[in-house]
Amino acid sequence: MNQLNLNLLRALHALLTCANVTHAAAQLNLTQSAMSRNLSLLRDHLGDPLLIREGTRYLLTDRAKQLLPRLHNLMFEIKELFSEQPFDPAGCRRSFVMASSDYVAQYIFPSIVDAIHRVAPQVQLHYRMMEPPMLEELGTLPVDLVATLVPESPENLYGRHLGSDYPVCVMAENHPLAGKELTLEGLTDFPHLCITGGGDKDSFLDRYLAEHGRKRNISVTVPFFSSAFQILARSQMLLTIPLHIAVNARRHFPITHREFPMSVPTEQYYLLWHGIHHNDPAHRWLRDQILPPLMNSTYAP
Repeated sequence: MNQLNLNLLRALHALLTCANVTHAAAQLNLTQSAMSRNLSLLRDHLGDPLLIREGTRYLLTDRAKQLLPRLHNLMFEIKELFSEQPFDPAGCRRSFVMASSDYVAQYIFPSIVDAIHRVAPQVQLHYRMMEPPMLEELGTLPVDLVATLVPESPENLYGRHLGSDYPVCVMAENHPLAGKELTLEGLTDFPHLCITGGGDKDSFLDRYLAEHGRKRNISVTVPFFSSAFQILARSQMLLTIPLHIAVNARRHFPITHREFPMSVPTEQYYLLWHGIHHNDPAHRWLRDQILPPLMNSTYAP
């Protein structure tokens, strides 16, 4: 028995709706002979003539009359299945998860929440601390978007470039190195503080020191920028972070920064998402709301 595929279903719907082989063929842009073959296949499959010719017209059999309203509903559902539904932010009740550093959570995420809830008050927003392994597992994690610094957008992810920056050395305002040019000795004479959350901020420094037979003393590690700034302000530790974060943090903490004495990498900021979300209208709308607050944050040239 022949399989009743979607094309035959469309042919059946046209035949029963038009009650005419010629008109049904024209409706589906087929030849009359092709539609006649379809009718023959449908008759064999359903065990019923479906259309009976009487003079110049066709009459629907009882089986055809029973099938027609069900076909109308089925074809409507198929059309709906393959059509993209318009996205209505005001009625959206979905839950979205964004991951980034605590710096973004404290200084940028509030603006993102305002922007989204102004037009989509029923959307639920959740924030997670970004960890580097997330980028390799983003397709299987309950995370919709990641804002982080990476050398370049990973091949398996979609992304929007947010800006670029470079690392500087941050210290307390009263640090012995404040106001001085940094040297190799200065970088190893004082202990270092590291922020473990977010992307890679300071591995270039370890590589540089190793090339010169030195190693820094990492005295403290913390996952958060906020606690790092408080520790830094009351100690003689050094911290490596992007310039724009150092500039912004100085407005809130008694800290300052110095340029490194060596060539430093340019850090690229991206908003990243997995391909499973790329064509989703709701996710596309979410990205459009999140991008402006991120782009408007102070990234150094």
